[in-house]
Amino acid sequence: MSKLRLIMYREFIARIRNKTFIMMTFLGPLFAVGMIALISWLTSVNSDGPKQIAFIDETGSFFLNFRNSEEVKYINYTDLTLEEAKDSTLTKNLYGLLYIPKKASHKESTESIQFYAEEAPDFSVLNSLEKRIADKLTVQNYKKQGLDVAAIEDAIAEVRIQVENFSGEKTSKYQHLIKMAFGGAAGYLLMMFVIIYGNMVMRSVIEEKTNRIIEIIISSVKPMELMMGKILGTSFAGILQFIIWVIFGLGLLITANVFFGITPEPSGVDSSILLQESNPQEIQLLVQDILKLPLGTLVIFFFIYFICGYFLYSAIYAAIGAAVDSETDSQQFMLPILLPLMLGVYVGFFSVLEDPHGVVAVTFSMIPLTSPIVMLMRIPFGVPWWQIIVSIGLLVGSLIFMVWFAGKIYRIGILMYGKKPSYKELLKWLKY
Repeated sequence: MSKLRLIMYREFIARIRNKTFIMMTFLGPLFAVGMIALISWLTSVNSDGPKQIAFIDETGSFFLNFRNSEEVKYINYTDLTLEEAKDSTLTKNLYGLLYIPKKASHKESTESIQFYAEEAPDFSVLNSLEKRIADKLTVQNYKKQGLDVAAIEDAIAEVRIQVENFSGEKTSKYQHLIKMAFGGAAGYLLMMFVIIYGNMVMRSVIEEKTNRIIEIIISSVKPMELMMGKILGTSFAGILQFIIWVIFGLGLLITANVFFGITPEPSGVDSSILLQESNPQEIQLLVQDILKLPLGTLVIFFFIYFICGYFLYSAIYAAIGAAVDSETDSQQFMLPILLPLMLGVYVGFFSVLEDPHGVVAVTFSMIPLTSPIVMLMRIPFGVPWWQIIVSIGLLVGSLIFMVWFAGKIYRIGILMYGKKPSYKELLKWLKY
C-alpha cells in the first residue's frame, strides 16, 4: 500500500508540475471566456442594424401593417414600377423587395406575392411577413362576412393547463425539462471528464513506456500497483484542475459580465424565453419544483457513478496505453471506448426525455458502460431503489473485472515493444 501511495503521489506531482497542465489549467477558462466574448462581439458586428425591406402594395390594403421595428425597417416603393423598385433595391443594397400585385380578389393577390432578394432570405423574416398579411386578410374576411371583429377577439380564449398530482400538489409544466437539464448536465459532465482525463492516463503510460522508464519502475513495483497508482494520481490531478476551472471560470464570467456586459448568450437570445409567457404563479411553481428536486440524492449518486464510471474507463485507457507504443497505434482501440459513451448520451437525451421509465432507458441504465450517464439522467425523475442497487452492483462488478482484465494486459503489454497488438493477441495475454 505504501508503494501505491508513493506512485500515486509521484504521478500527481508529475501531472501538476507539467507545463502543459499548468498552462491549460489557467488558460482554459481564459480561452473559454474569450470565446464567449468573441462570439458575443462577432454577433454584434454581424448585425448591421435593422433589415431594410422595400415593398410595393398595389392593393393598398397592407401597407399600414408594415410598421418599423428594431429588427426590420420597411420602405414604401408603391409609387415605383416593379423594375424601378428592383433596381433601387439592388442599388441601395436593401435586404429585399416584397411585391403584392393587384388581382381580381385578395386570394389571387396573396397567391401571387413575390419576395425579391439577392440571397435567400431568413425564414423568420418571411414568416413574419406572411403572418402580417394573413392577419390583415383574416380581419377583412371577418368584416366581409358581417362578423364583429371586436367580439371575435374577445371570444378568443387563452388556455393555461394547471398540472397537479393526485395528492393535490401543483407543479410547473416545465418540471420535465428541469429534471432533464439537471440529469443531462451530470451525465454530460461525466462523459467529458472520462474522455479528457482518461486520455491523460493513457498518454502517461505511453510516455513512460516510450522513455523506457517503466523497465526500471517495474523491477520494484507490481504492475497492478503501478497501474492503479497512475489512475489515482492522474484522477486527483484532474479533479484539482477541474475545480480550478470551475472557480476561475465563474470568476471570469462574473467579471466580464459586470465590467464588459459579456454574457454566455449570443446577442438577441433571451434566456428567459420560457418565462416571458408565464404568469407569476407559473414562475413560483417553477422555483418550487427546482427546490423539490432530490439534489442531495443526485449529488450522492453523482459521486458514486462518477467515481465508478471514471475508474472503469480509466482502467481501459491504462490497458490500451500499455499495449501500444504510440498514440497513433491507440486509435484502433478508441472506438470501443467512445461508442458506449456517445451511445449513453444519445440514449439519455432522447429516450430518457421521452420516457425515463421506458424499456430502453431502464436497460441502458443497467449496462455498466452506459449506466453512469443514463442513470444520472434518470435519477431526477425518480428511480426505484432496486434499480439503482442493481445498476451500482453491476457497475462495481464490472469495475472489478475490468481492473483485473486491464491488469493482465498491463502486466504483459508494458514491456512489449515494436509490435502493434491486435484484439486476438490481447486475449492471448490473459492466459499468461
